[in-house]
Amino acid sequence: MNEKRGRKLNQTYHYTECGLDNVYLCGGIEYVNGPHGKQVIIRDIDGLHKIIGSILVNEKRDLSGKELRFLRHEMLMSQATLAKLLDVADQTVHRWEAGKTEVPKPAEALIRLLFNEHLGNNEKIKASLKRIAELEDVIDQKRLTLIEGKQGWQLEPRRAA
Repeated sequence: MNEKRGRKLNQTYHYTECGLDNVYLCGGIEYVNGPHGKQVIIRDIDGLHKIIGSILVNEKRDLSGKELRFLRHEMLMSQATLAKLLDVADQTVHRWEAGKTEVPKPAEALIRLLFNEHLGNNEKIKASLKRIAELEDVIDQKRLTLIEGKQGWQLEPRRAA
């Protein structure tokens, strides 16, 4: 078997240390003998975590609790801080991360935006904010503004067609 700098080539490494069950690495690792036996050294772990997080926030599927916890850890944020940002109880974030309850879509969208900001992907945030603004326009167009008048409730005159 070929070996290069203490690592075995063509071998995948199941990287569970990141807290996710589905991450496998091909290359970028070294096996070394340490004081407690064989140890794994992962090169450019910061870059690795950035790409994992980027993949998570840009996928179209829902985030799992473990993925939410990974993103929160990468942003160096406590459950209490995230809860305060999302205006929920600390326990709510804990339940999401434990997989006991689903993360509501608006909270998930904000977490994705926060992580993209953490990465410095401002273009993605601008595009997301533009979509939110467009959605606000659509909601605004469907809004009924009513005024209480002498004859009871009426549609606001400037909104009437």
